[in-house]
Amino acid sequence: MSGHREIEGAAMTDLPNVGRARARANIALAKYWGKSDVSCNLPAVPSISLTLDPLLTETRVELLASLKRDELMLNGEPALGGELLRATDLLDRVRREAGSSLYARIDTQNHFPTASGLASSASGFCALAAAARKAAGLPFDARKTSALARRSSASAARSVFGGFAELPAGVPGDDALSAEPLAPESHWNVRIVVAVTAEGRKAVGSTDGMTHTKVTSPYYDAWVSASPALADHVRAGILERDLARVGPAMEQSTLAMHACALAADPGLLYFQPATLAAFATVRELRQTGRAQVYATMDAGPHVKALCLAEHVSTVSAALAATPGVLRTLIASPGAGVELL
Repeated sequence: MSGHREIEGAAMTDLPNVGRARARANIALAKYWGKSDVSCNLPAVPSISLTLDPLLTETRVELLASLKRDELMLNGEPALGGELLRATDLLDRVRREAGSSLYARIDTQNHFPTASGLASSASGFCALAAAARKAAGLPFDARKTSALARRSSASAARSVFGGFAELPAGVPGDDALSAEPLAPESHWNVRIVVAVTAEGRKAVGSTDGMTHTKVTSPYYDAWVSASPALADHVRAGILERDLARVGPAMEQSTLAMHACALAADPGLLYFQPATLAAFATVRELRQTGRAQVYATMDAGPHVKALCLAEHVSTVSAALAATPGVLRTLIASPGAGVELL
């Protein structure tokens, strides 16, 4: 199974009530958008993802008797409001399972832009779930860690596993839902080229955006209905290592998700001008035969291009030269969550 790894020698440095973990962001090739059960944070559609190296989050959790409440440092700054509430909610579930009443001091570092459409919540809550369980003395369990992370961020459930992972659509009330490994990081020598098109946080977060779309978009039911077949095509293409099968279904899933959001009232526009330009670059590369490459994007302005490793230099150079693209990042299939 591709997923958790415990770093060699870590046991020699273990401290009571301390857990450290490293997790990677993932990009959904078959998109997740919408919830079947808000109270349990269950996805309305199946999603399939690729865990990305080196888009890393590292988190340290220490449980302390001296604390009166949980404390969260995010990228060196105190985090309050919604971010702290979501972390405390996760920790409360860990405390209940472990029979602990200790509050936590959390220090988390994202080694890539936060809350900008690069899936920092996926790596962040995955790392927090693994580190918190370790600090509370709970044994590592991939599916329990995935289900715990999913309650805070559905995409975080997939980051528990390396390579390709799948999160099924949730049946309302199934609070044990977890992601499943599909294929390890060694399965397919592909790359993701990220075209960064904006800096800073996006205006509408994914959770709020999904709720707004479900309530107001006339296309929402069509999106939910179409998604399972698109996921089936993506899954089969991954297992066959067939980019010509994965790519078209991935692009359709992306554009259908955004069409659904655009049709909300008022419409959610995550695109920047450079987003459309980068999409056009990907299509031009493919249509001219310069590279076999397909585009996807999450609820954010950045474009992610999936290609074979042999084409990554061509794709990266073309996207970097696209007007409005600030820079490119190259990511490879990455490992699952690691206890440090």
